[in-house]
Amino acid sequence: MARRKDQIKLGAFLLFTGHHVAAWRHPEASVGTEFENYLELAKLTEAAKFDTIFFADGVAARLKDLDAASRKAHSGIYPFEPITLLSALASVTRNIGLIATASTSFSDPFNLARQFGSLDRLSGGRAGWNLVTSSDPDAAFNFGHDAQVLHADRYDRAEEFADVVLGLWDSWEDDAFIRDRESGRYFDPEKLHRLDHKGRHFKVRGPLNIPRSPQGRPVIVQAGASEPGKELAARTAEAIFAAQITLDEAKVFYADVKGRLGKYGRSPDDLKILPGIFPVVGRSEAEAEDKFQALQNLIQPEVGLNLLSQLTGVDLSSYPLDGLVPPEPPVTNAGKSRQELVLDLARRENLTIRQLYLRIAGARGHWQVVGTPTQIADVMEERFENYGADGFNIMAPIMPGGLADFITLVVPELRRRGLFRSEYEGTTLRENLGLKRPANRFSAGNAVAAE
Repeated sequence: MARRKDQIKLGAFLLFTGHHVAAWRHPEASVGTEFENYLELAKLTEAAKFDTIFFADGVAARLKDLDAASRKAHSGIYPFEPITLLSALASVTRNIGLIATASTSFSDPFNLARQFGSLDRLSGGRAGWNLVTSSDPDAAFNFGHDAQVLHADRYDRAEEFADVVLGLWDSWEDDAFIRDRESGRYFDPEKLHRLDHKGRHFKVRGPLNIPRSPQGRPVIVQAGASEPGKELAARTAEAIFAAQITLDEAKVFYADVKGRLGKYGRSPDDLKILPGIFPVVGRSEAEAEDKFQALQNLIQPEVGLNLLSQLTGVDLSSYPLDGLVPPEPPVTNAGKSRQELVLDLARRENLTIRQLYLRIAGARGHWQVVGTPTQIADVMEERFENYGADGFNIMAPIMPGGLADFITLVVPELRRRGLFRSEYEGTTLRENLGLKRPANRFSAGNAVAAE
């Protein structure tokens, strides 16, 4: 196989204490609840020339968890709302991309387009929106619903939501604002485009009252791997935060999603696939294993069970911990792809419930690698060169030490192999990810294609 000519893209998925479910109990983990903690991580990743920092989000504290023994986990509590946090970080960084999660189920498209448009301009063109549909059943009760929104309805709304946001981001052409003091003309009305959208879920006139940014519009990121999720990603996404455990699974997913782009007039290079990786790095195999086991020893059974419930949508607390995962769990309205991934892992390896939560307690269904810098670079290179990924979102086990270990030990090895940059290619997120700057769909020559 010929060597790829591009290089690995790296994002840092920043979960405040670390990604291991017991990270907050580790003596070396930061509490991670203050702005200074995130400033440290942003500076660390930007100095290492990462493409992005990435924040997940939820819009509910899970009351069942707060009322039960699993008060031992953070239960949906986040230190900051991510767009607000990234707006603050935009002022103290210069190159790194800033990706925030926001839900199409519990947001309004005009407000969301305006918020991310503002972040994109504040940062000089470094913003990204991670589009999610929100499977958390508790979130629905904060937005006027009496029950969790059905999976099919969430994706139907998401399709239209994405169309509205993309249309609003094209409200103004790049040179619309002439600001001619002599003539008194502030903008060219021919370069203003009202959306006038009327659909099943939304009625939005527009235009958005924010100009375009240096990168045109924020980068759209997606994480869904169900059939509706893959189709939405193929049509709208520019990066996918994927979750596949084996190389074969990764290659199948990569080929599947990239193969869908053509019917939407897109090329494979228009979408970057960036799976999560949970790396535990040691200078020796024994050191790496010791680091990982120290975290595993901190897992409480009720927290492990709670994590399984979150990822599968199935309550397994009534089953024996050391019994096998039930072969036919109840149908769930939660995230379909993550449920399938976790339960397939249990069936494939014949895992008990305890063994299953121990397996996913770090990576939460993503790819887990424990080893030396060379071993970790080897498997990353293998997945990249075999077209299972265009890059990776680093899910450090604890913060900040686990991320610092990866940067200090693995990044130099990737550079030595010519797989990762030494300097940024540009100043916008699109430039650094190798994505095209999108033309305004309403401008001359593009209007027909946008219809």
